[in-house]
Amino acid sequence: MTQTPVVKTEEGYVSTGTMPAREAVRALVESAYESARGNAEGKLADYIPALAQADPTRFGICVANTRGESLAVGDADDTFSIQSVSKPFVFALVCDDLGPEEAARRLGVDATGLPFNSIMAIELREDRTTNPMVNSGAIGTTSLVRGTTAKERWDRLREGLSRFAGRPLEVDERVYQSETASNERNAGIAHLLRGYGRVYCDPEEAIDIYTKQCSLLVSARDLAAMGATLASGGVNPITGERVVSAGTCRRVLAVMATAGLYERSGDWLYDVGLPGKSGVSGGIVTVAPGKGAMATFSPLLDAAGNSVRGRMVTRFLSEKLGLNLFMSAAGGKEATAH
Repeated sequence: MTQTPVVKTEEGYVSTGTMPAREAVRALVESAYESARGNAEGKLADYIPALAQADPTRFGICVANTRGESLAVGDADDTFSIQSVSKPFVFALVCDDLGPEEAARRLGVDATGLPFNSIMAIELREDRTTNPMVNSGAIGTTSLVRGTTAKERWDRLREGLSRFAGRPLEVDERVYQSETASNERNAGIAHLLRGYGRVYCDPEEAIDIYTKQCSLLVSARDLAAMGATLASGGVNPITGERVVSAGTCRRVLAVMATAGLYERSGDWLYDVGLPGKSGVSGGIVTVAPGKGAMATFSPLLDAAGNSVRGRMVTRFLSEKLGLNLFMSAAGGKEATAH
């Protein structure tokens, strides 16, 4: 009945597909890299002192499929702090523990249309929820990571993100200390959330763990592996380990699609047609469900805090690799215009 490849899982039938042949992917990734590397638009995230010292010329791309294969160019193995790209993966851990309905009830899943660190976004909603992709919802998410002590909660979070990456992730102490000394706004958000009952452990503990979470070191290659884990229904295609359930992946990708690029999320979905998440150190991860993931690293940011080169490259590759979720071809007999 259908020309779309389908696979039957425990949850029923799901559509799937594959990346183009490796050499075709390589040619397109190299073309994207060359076309974007000379773009010097944007600025560094200078409100975090450690990030203000980043090399603006660094630029890498990695594409990974759900079979454990990857292809990288440029500075794809250079490490940088994960920052907000950590948000969907921590949400996945919490969603897996609590169940998707309870996680949505406690955190919210609606896009705010406002900047990532907005306080107004909290005040505008009667239930004081936002979503796990902005700072207020992400702090609430971190406070829900399972554990009876701060150490247990942090260990579970770090180990969980390491399982997504397929290797142990460590904190960049320089970035952690720099952010700790300059995160007054996030601290204010955490205490406001406590007043509304939307942070679920001590707010100071939540902020400290959240700051460590954002300071974990990753590369574009790591982010591609993490994204490919979401693309393959929660199984890391490199290690073969199930990290989270397929049902969790579906919910996480939905929130990424609607809120992963903050107030530019609508533009992103219109141009790219895929779930994505950006961070102020210059990383972006983009997921093509059933196929794989793309990750970019370039620290020059636009006004909304998204990598300029990263957005440029991801839009190009989504189109050329045929990954856009909303792209389709006519099936059956084509209609004749009269």
